[in-house]
Amino acid sequence: MSGAPNRVVVVGRDAALWLAAAALRRALGGAGVEVAAVELPARLRPGRVHASLPPLEALHNRLGLDEATLLRATQGGYALGWNLVPPAGAPFFLAYGSYGAPIDGNPFFPYWLKARGLGMDAAFEDFSPTAMAARHGRVLLPDAETETFGRTDYGYHLPALAYAGLLKSIAHRAGVTLHQARDVLVERDETGDIRAVIADAGVRIEGALFVDASGSDAVLAGDAQPFVSWTAEQAADRLLVGHAPRFAAVPVYGETRIARDGWLALHATRGGTQVSFAYNSRNLPDEDALAAASALAALPLGDVSIETLDAGRRDTPWAGNCIALGAAACRLDPLFDLDLHVAQLGIVHLLSLFPVSGNFAAERDEYNRILGSTLARLHDVGAVFHALNRFEGPFWEAARAAPVPEAVAHKIAAFRARAEIAPMEDESFAPDWWQALFVGLGEAPRSWPPAIDTTSPERIKDEFRRVLGFVKRKVLDQPAHDAYLQLHGGGA
Repeated sequence: MSGAPNRVVVVGRDAALWLAAAALRRALGGAGVEVAAVELPARLRPGRVHASLPPLEALHNRLGLDEATLLRATQGGYALGWNLVPPAGAPFFLAYGSYGAPIDGNPFFPYWLKARGLGMDAAFEDFSPTAMAARHGRVLLPDAETETFGRTDYGYHLPALAYAGLLKSIAHRAGVTLHQARDVLVERDETGDIRAVIADAGVRIEGALFVDASGSDAVLAGDAQPFVSWTAEQAADRLLVGHAPRFAAVPVYGETRIARDGWLALHATRGGTQVSFAYNSRNLPDEDALAAASALAALPLGDVSIETLDAGRRDTPWAGNCIALGAAACRLDPLFDLDLHVAQLGIVHLLSLFPVSGNFAAERDEYNRILGSTLARLHDVGAVFHALNRFEGPFWEAARAAPVPEAVAHKIAAFRARAEIAPMEDESFAPDWWQALFVGLGEAPRSWPPAIDTTSPERIKDEFRRVLGFVKRKVLDQPAHDAYLQLHGGGA
């Protein structure tokens, strides 16, 4: 191949398929790149919900998908972060926004840590407008004032079937060629590159680049792109997923409840609530999992399914002319439901490194380097949570005993020593999000950077009062989640 690839074939299902096909066509169609989508049978069940991180909005903008249309078409809602509910002690919040504001040019967290050691009882989340808005059921709308204070952001809870349908319509309007197949055969050349896929109706679909968005089936990547398992570090081997009624007032966050036998997550939308329960079948038989999940959720569950969990990733998600995307490339511990974020990261990096010639080894190597680093940092999230948990029960004991990746051990050591988050490339979460996680898990650093000791106690108190006053006033100015959805996303 001498020229740049001008035909991309995306094989897969559900949101990963249509997000990739639509993004590639919208971004590159003007440059003459054709995109064909081969749709495999959907795996989504009614009630499934995607939890997104804030960067998804930027990709939606590239698709021409505005927020009001998104919320109206999916009946989804906003998510300002995660509420973690331990079996004992206070819940803690992981917000998609800043905590506090710098003092004398220094980060806020060490000042809060020092003040707590001197008897201050204000929680770390009290200094986060995002966390406090979530606690009060309000949507925090960024404006000039909040931008001056610090970062405020949000993700979404999106009903998966409706979201995939919306993306499919966008792909169709963008000019993506659509094919449907129950299965595909892969035709390779003598080098192992894919020449074409053959749909079950006998339709042969040629391409220069192929994207595997088929989920864990990895119908294109398969054995050609070896999968490195993380199961030795994984506390749960089963995930029960069910659907429950909607809450009277839809929470503006996801919630994880901790139990002896595992954890349960709630993703609320206007159409209902997805309930996910992760556990280990060695400690809790599958037949007992439904009763445990129902009790922990305190909600009636329907349309229940149980999945086997197999975390891991492909060492080289882009091999030859095939790019494994989303769950075909990486399956994380489902604790924070990062599947959609994994797919988005792959799409964004592919767009930035789309080949400029037929010899794209340099782009492929750089894609694998960046995505490998990014996925490793996402893997750190679950690894830190499981390594530092202080919960009772065999599930959590096994989690604490699991191997700890070197980067995670370094991150933990740096925080314990001086209250800092070791800077690493390709992080998806900000340092104050990590600090909130460490504090919530009961970690207490031994010290802090000495520069903050030059700030007088009176100045620290004044700044604390200013921040708390700003947070209180700003949160009270925000609209309730349900009311805002009714006004801007259509009623339900």
